[in-house]
Amino acid sequence: MIRASGVDEVTDADFGDRVLGSDLPVLVEFTADWCPPCRQMGPVLSALAAEEGDRLRVVQLDVDTSPETTNAYKVLSMPTFMVFRDGEPVRSMVGARPKRRLLEELSDVL
Repeated sequence: MIRASGVDEVTDADFGDRVLGSDLPVLVEFTADWCPPCRQMGPVLSALAAEEGDRLRVVQLDVDTSPETTNAYKVLSMPTFMVFRDGEPVRSMVGARPKRRLLEELSDVL
């Protein structure tokens, strides 16, 4: 998987600990190597991780290598973004978007 700089990769094996068990809210990008809009989001996620790292953890999950988590949250389109707080999904967004719009959509969960 092409990972955005400063953005961790999570898998089925560590999703529970690293996302559901996180003290900070976590933005998960459900992504795939074959998805051009997912690749477009790399620089946006890197910038977001750098700017909001004290308030938000940003991670990527490859849908092809982590099907259990993908199916558990009924993710059908890539990229799908989900925000988890206190172990629960609190926001879901589908599709690539500019950083400004992503920040607006995250403003009430940060």
